[in-house]
Amino acid sequence: MAGHSQFKNIMYRKGRQDAARSKLFSRLSKEITVAAKTGMPDPDMNPRLRLAVQNAKAQSMPKDNIERAIKKAAGGDAETYDEMRYEGYGPGGVAVIVEALTDNRNRTASSVRATFTKNGGTLGETGSVAFLFDRVGQVVYPPTAGSEEKVLEAAIEAGATDVESGADGHTIYCAFEDLADVAAALETELGEAESVSPAWRPQTEVPVDQEAGGTLLKLIAALEDDDDVQNVYANFEMSDADMAALSA
Repeated sequence: MAGHSQFKNIMYRKGRQDAARSKLFSRLSKEITVAAKTGMPDPDMNPRLRLAVQNAKAQSMPKDNIERAIKKAAGGDAETYDEMRYEGYGPGGVAVIVEALTDNRNRTASSVRATFTKNGGTLGETGSVAFLFDRVGQVVYPPTAGSEEKVLEAAIEAGATDVESGADGHTIYCAFEDLADVAAALETELGEAESVSPAWRPQTEVPVDQEAGGTLLKLIAALEDDDDVQNVYANFEMSDADMAALSA
């Protein structure tokens, strides 16, 4: 019985991982299609498309999927997606920004609002929390890119403004308008990044306890599960002990 249970657990985890990967590829494809429709369908002539393709490759998205998403946009038969931003507050007074690409604004707005409400949050007006964040460029590298000192030196040379390094890797920040140039300079020194993208970086972080943090993490997870949602940002911090307890 124990072996059977273990097998089921493995299959469950694999199913979750496969579902998450499928959702990730769907989001990457959507971004590629939107980027190709808003500019030239050639990555060399379209900076946004170039970044979208780079991010897809970094996530091991098959080449056929990437080319299909570009051709879909170039052929004119792709869905038309609107870029939406939703802002609100989660448990503990934490500010939350949600970015979405949707072909139905009413559906997405209703879904995001319901998710906030069900998980102890409140959806606000556009601009209600954005002033608590900075719009920046963000380049993420795995730990294998190099030591903290090596990455910091490369970031300084590339013109970045800040670096956060930890066990999970390195996150490099730069001015939003400098993202393409900084990413290109970093690639020369550190190789291909895991992701290159605009981001909302909190100016300050709100400390939350385990109770509020648990509900907040459920809110973020529920938002990320929405097929229309591309990114979720929140300005909170939790102690390592509380995070460990919630993930146990």
